[in-house]
Amino acid sequence: MKREKADKRSQLALLLTSLECELKALDLWEASKPSEHLLNSELPFCIDTLSFPQWLQFVFIEKMKIILNMAMPLPQTISVAPMATEYFTLQQLPSSPLIILLEQIDTLITENKIC
Repeated sequence: MKREKADKRSQLALLLTSLECELKALDLWEASKPSEHLLNSELPFCIDTLSFPQWLQFVFIEKMKIILNMAMPLPQTISVAPMATEYFTLQQLPSSPLIILLEQIDTLITENKIC
């Protein structure tokens, strides 16, 4: 059981790395971090202060890496892919690989309930 959790955490780490690479490939990766004020929004996805790609980079990926590195429990459920689909459809940006990665992350965490 413990090895299974470690394997799933390794899978998640690889998916997060792939997500970062895909954001870079789409030229959506930013060199400088937004101010703390912008990152501390109370709305889901920091929708009032960040673009969705900024939220992925500076909130989602960073927090998930901290959780993995500190061996903290992961969320029981997440659903990021639907927001990505909505955002990229409205922006008319090519995003299929990115959305597939987010669907894989959502599924890995939600269906397998990894800790």
